[in-house]
Amino acid sequence: MTEAVRVVVADDQQIVREGLVALLGMIDGVEVVGAAGNGEDAVRLVAELGPDVVLMDLRMPGVNGIDATRRITADHPATAVLVLTTYADDESISAALLAGARGYLTKDAGRVEIGAALRSTAAGQATFDHEVSRRLIAGLPTRPTTPGQRDGLTARETEVLVLIAKGLSNPEIAAKLFISEATVKTHSNNTFAKIGARHRAEAVTYAYRTGLVPD
Repeated sequence: MTEAVRVVVADDQQIVREGLVALLGMIDGVEVVGAAGNGEDAVRLVAELGPDVVLMDLRMPGVNGIDATRRITADHPATAVLVLTTYADDESISAALLAGARGYLTKDAGRVEIGAALRSTAAGQATFDHEVSRRLIAGLPTRPTTPGQRDGLTARETEVLVLIAKGLSNPEIAAKLFISEATVKTHSNNTFAKIGARHRAEAVTYAYRTGLVPD
């Protein structure tokens, strides 16, 4: 039997937090192991409980969701952050993804969508709802691409990009390709510069849009 995805919920509004805990309790394969009312408590619970995913609100008092995400992804890389927020503006999306969030949903998402996103995020995949994906795609520069040449990417850069799109972290890519993490970072930086991506989410969108990774 597949192990349940262990989740910490972080939201400053008690009624929303309790509602999410109750909602997630009805999803097969998901186990809520903790709930936090602010970013500081979320970071503490991650350190204590080692969940698979934090379902993270962005606007919280004290340590907000962006700062908490940055700390969690830096200090506890085995725990992924999935943002669940009211806000889907470009600034919020970009800040969350630059902080290390692996996925981004708005609070319009239903139980089925949240459950699928939690499982996907825990499995290492980048997960975005339709509105966020639309904004990411709209924010990428449009370039003609052909199967033989995609913005001048080398074979190794393409390889790294495909693995990024599949949700692998830099250490995982390094292990898979038998190269150092520093080399992975160099290839990633070169790739992002060539395709005009500001962060991993835009690189993922590029990889899918240009057919490097099939939908």
